Amino acid sequence: MNIIFQDTKDFCTEELQSLFLSVGWSSGQYPEKLVVAMKNSGVVFSAWDGGKLVGLINAMDDGIMNAYIQYLLINPEHQGLGIGKKLVTMIKENYSDYLRIILIAYNKEIPFYQSCGLEVGQDKSPMFITSLWT
Repeated sequence: MNIIFQDTKDFCTEELQSLFLSVGWSSGQYPEKLVVAMKNSGVVFSAWDGGKLVGLINAMDDGIMNAYIQYLLINPEHQGLGIGKKLVTMIKENYSDYLRIILIAYNKEIPFYQSCGLEVGQDKSPMFITSLWT
């Protein structure tokens, strides 16, 4: 397996749909919106096995102080190979001059992100509003 990492925002709907649905994310049902979301991201790094998109991380930023990791997903067939850690490292390097990199993680994901050097914020609670498109 020869994984190639790329810095690109250009994806076709099928690539994104396949990856997002492989991890069971409902946003995979809106591939046209995902294409636009990637183009509007601050940065997107992707992992490819041959011509197949197998991993992706993206972040939004304010241009100088804060970057927010929005998505990190790896196709289940490629999990456990270090792809996620490499993508997080690429984001950390890209935003090394920023004051902070922020993400919301599910509790079960915290050990992974800690192994990548991120820390749980003390006395902080994530808050969000989720809206499903019709």
